[in-house]
Amino acid sequence: MTHTTDKHRATRPEYEGLVAVVTGGASGIGLATARELHARGAEVAVLDLAETDEPFLHVHCDVTDDEAVRTGVDTVTNELGDIHVLVNNAGIGAQGTVEDNAPDEWHRVLDVNVIGIARVTAAALPALRKAAAGGDGHAAIVNMCSIAATVGLPQRALYSASKGAVLALTRAMAADHLREGIRVSCVNPGTADTPWVARLLSAADDPDAERTALAARQPSGRLVSAEEVAHAVAYLASPCSGATTGTDLAVDGGMQGLRLRTQ
Repeated sequence: MTHTTDKHRATRPEYEGLVAVVTGGASGIGLATARELHARGAEVAVLDLAETDEPFLHVHCDVTDDEAVRTGVDTVTNELGDIHVLVNNAGIGAQGTVEDNAPDEWHRVLDVNVIGIARVTAAALPALRKAAAGGDGHAAIVNMCSIAATVGLPQRALYSASKGAVLALTRAMAADHLREGIRVSCVNPGTADTPWVARLLSAADDPDAERTALAARQPSGRLVSAEEVAHAVAYLASPCSGATTGTDLAVDGGMQGLRLRTQ
């Protein structure tokens, strides 16, 4: 594995010549991440059930469908070449205690949020290995985790279980693939201002009060923006972060680590 020097990196866009794949990249945090990586010089492919008007390679893909995932990854490599960065962002939410979701819903959420990461990563690993062994010697995976993996949140039993699995999976993947030159980390957003949260708010009896309550849950007193999470993803996946792997980066307004005094 070879590495370019920091001096050389400073003379060109950070992601120039690199191919990045973002699952669930047509909206929310995924779209913000795809835009950020593209702005930093990457060729970006989005695997999603929807499309955008952005200048990305759009590949229709359901991360719960083995054949669709393999075909989608093949489309990316045929069109753009080896994959240097994989962002496993596709995910769905769930509310309630362990009593509130039927077994079928548990299977559905875990299939998207956990097995979907394994499914896409397994399909992309040959292309990531080739990228790691290639000219720039760069390959990185960033999984989208959540603050729900590290703190107990009410009414989020199923979602928290899925994201706890993502955190453990991230560390196991980092150990498995480090010697292949592939770094693996994850980002733990707090409550982010995304279309999913907007749908939750719209269904609440008092959307304004619910938004205020969600914002107050973060010590910063506001929701996390999708762009802030995207910057964290771009940092972890960057060629400039070659010594960072197996880590979870909280982007949560201090929710995980701070306990501020009430006014």
